[in-house]
Amino acid sequence: MEWKVSDQLIAYPDALAFMERRVADIRMGMAEECVWLLEHPPLYTGGTSARAADLLEARFPVFETGRGGQYTYHGPGQRVGYVMLDLKKRGAQDVRKYVRDLEEWIILSLRELGVTAERRAERVGLWVAVANGREDKIAAIGVRLQHWITFHGVSINVNPTLSHYAGIVPCGINEHGVTSLAALGVDAPMVDLDAALEKNWGKVFQP
Repeated sequence: MEWKVSDQLIAYPDALAFMERRVADIRMGMAEECVWLLEHPPLYTGGTSARAADLLEARFPVFETGRGGQYTYHGPGQRVGYVMLDLKKRGAQDVRKYVRDLEEWIILSLRELGVTAERRAERVGLWVAVANGREDKIAAIGVRLQHWITFHGVSINVNPTLSHYAGIVPCGINEHGVTSLAALGVDAPMVDLDAALEKNWGKVFQP
């Protein structure tokens, strides 16, 4: 397993090209599995369920992807985790379980930073309860599989510019908002989240 962390902003097409190559190489037995933690410059991505009406204002570049889900935002201050695993080799050919495992990985990691992130049966992603019964999304999940090898993955808001979400209806959900560690009053640098993610990886995903 390769654990890869990039300190510089990674262009989305470059990240996608890397994932596609790695997935092909994993399938051929020419590369090991990989988790890649990175940040992107400001951009929007649309998943396979994205609705045109949910792209309100294309204020940043828009990339149509093959991952599941709808529109989301990526940008500085958001930790993106691209996960490339061979579920067939792991004997775990269950997409729903894989998504729940990604959720559990994030839940455990954010708990170490003092944030309680929760699942909602009717909504993908992880949510934080805020005032007046409102719930804001702190982490998004969108995955794709080829021959049971995963790619794309998760995004967790550390300290992004939340107003950048205004150009889309995030994940097609109007009635709830988005939040970040910083917005919740948690002053945690990216390296602290990275350490928590690495620490909790093995608690969810066995070697």
